[in-house]
Amino acid sequence: MGLIPDEGKVLPPPGVVNRSSVWLAAVGWGTAILHNAVNRRPPLKSGLHRQVLFATIGWFIGYHITKYENYTYARLDRDMNEYIRLHPEDFAMKDTKTFAEIVEPFHPVR
Repeated sequence: MGLIPDEGKVLPPPGVVNRSSVWLAAVGWGTAILHNAVNRRPPLKSGLHRQVLFATIGWFIGYHITKYENYTYARLDRDMNEYIRLHPEDFAMKDTKTFAEIVEPFHPVR
């Protein structure tokens, strides 16, 4: 089952490159760099396999966070639209006013 129920499986998948996956991949890579620096190893040169691994793990987690976020927003939109459909009297259209009707007349003081 996972984090997303079966009704969320019909949503289109998010793009592979999205802000969460890029951000968490950078955080994972930075974690590997920081780990190298703390252990007094050359930060960029040593442990390249760990840097790639941490960035990949961050990318994977970010992708699934975006997937869950899309499901949550789709569920909220569905619930909100259903409520609006069931209670149209609460969402009656208001008469539109022009900007000139809202603003007071302007009289410059000289």
